[in-house]
Order: sequence, then C-alpha cells, then structure tokens
Amino acid sequence: MQHMDHDRLVFLALGESEPDNGERAYLEGCGHCRTELENLRRVADLGAEGQDLHDLPDPPDHLWQGIVAEIRAAETLPTLVETRRSSAVPNLPDSDDAPARVLVPPAHKRVRWAGWMTTVAAAAAAAVLGVVGTVAVLGETEPAPVPTQQQTVRASASLTAYGPTPPEVNGAAQVFGNGQLHLHVANLPDVSGYYEVWLIDPETMEMFSVGVLGGDTDALLPLPPNADIERYSVVDVSAERYDNNTAHSGDSLVRGTLTG
Repeated sequence: MQHMDHDRLVFLALGESEPDNGERAYLEGCGHCRTELENLRRVADLGAEGQDLHDLPDPPDHLWQGIVAEIRAAETLPTLVETRRSSAVPNLPDSDDAPARVLVPPAHKRVRWAGWMTTVAAAAAAAVLGVVGTVAVLGETEPAPVPTQQQTVRASASLTAYGPTPPEVNGAAQVFGNGQLHLHVANLPDVSGYYEVWLIDPETMEMFSVGVLGGDTDALLPLPPNADIERYSVVDVSAERYDNNTAHSGDSLVRGTLTG
C-alpha cells in the first residue's frame, strides 16, 4: 500500500496548508499515515512551546559536574554506532578517509520550513555538537593521573569513614605542588546520585566544592589558584543527589585532615 509522502505530512503538521478532500478521506482509512501525522503535530507543538526558553539562566556548575560524571560512567557502556552503521548502511566504507554520504531530498520534495522549525533544527544540531565536544574534551584533554613520586606533596591526609559510613570505606588525599588534589578512595558505597569532593574549614564549617569523583577510585582534581589549604584543611567526599541544590547534602562518606 502506497502511503502519503512524508514531506507532505510534515507540511500538514506545520499548518502550512490544510488537507484536501482526497487527503482527508485517505487519512481516515490509513491508520499508519494518520498516526505519523499526529506524531509530527506533537513534535511541532513541542517546538512551538520551546520558543520562550531562550532566556533561561545558565545551569549551575554542579549540574554540569553531574553530567560529566554520567558521561564518564557511560564511556564503559557499549555503543550503538557500529551496530547501526553495519545494519543501516552495510556498504559504507570503513576508512576514516572515506567521504561522508549525505542524503539530499530531490528538489520536487523539498518544502519550506517555518522559521521556528529552522530554530529547532539548529538547536538540535548545536546540542549534538555540544555533547560530542564534551566527550572529546573529557577524552582528550583531561590530565592523566600523575604518579605521586613525580610530584612535590604539599599536604596529605588519610580518609576514614564518617558517620554511618561502613568502616571499610577509606582513602587518602594529597595536594601536589602544581595545585592539584590527588584522591584515592576505596569501597565507596553505591549511591543514587554521585560523589562530590569538598574542602572544609573545620572552625567555621565553610566549604567549597573541588569537583566530582567519577566511578574510578582515583581522581586528580585542580584546586583554585588561591585555595588556602591551611584554612580549608578537611577533605570531604559526600553523596550528592540530582536535586539542583549546590549546597552540601549533609551526607559525608569519608573525611580527613590535611597536614604537612
């Protein structure tokens, strides 16, 4: 059975024109095309509703840190790229130098997109490029852990279980001369959110976040250039939730005091 042209359904979903009598009769009898048109209209409605989202404030830093932690965890998962590539485009060359195959619709099938559709398409492309760029940055520019013996150690701390944390949870922290905090933690309990690293002033309990500890037991985190480790001498690893709250959750897992 020949279904309606997809570009024509897009055109109708955008409200660029109304279906004629023949198209109405066809859509009443073809559930496949009717469902596709309804889905396209829902996408069009969502795109129209999103036009007022341009002036939203930037997300907080801890949200991006949580995204980074999720991306690091996802790096160990299998990818669908090769599967889709082999099943959907079996004749595509494997060489990285091979030219990309771009599908361009024939001229008689091209339709005029409304201005908001162009905006949505551009935003989607930017989002994809942003994710790819983030993964590239994480994969290519993140400094590899530096062996302790090759660095000058300014201060160090033994990390022990805090509060109700199981006693087998432990670790160590070192502040290197190049301004980086090396952290090693073992036996961390599973949490529904992520692990965040803090430096705390034990006298005032003022604190600031150093960064996110991913799924690995080791992390190398840069400290702010003006970080006063004599004042902010307590290293704390907490269990945080994805709740859009930048403050400490109050759920500390391990702590230790820097000395040296």
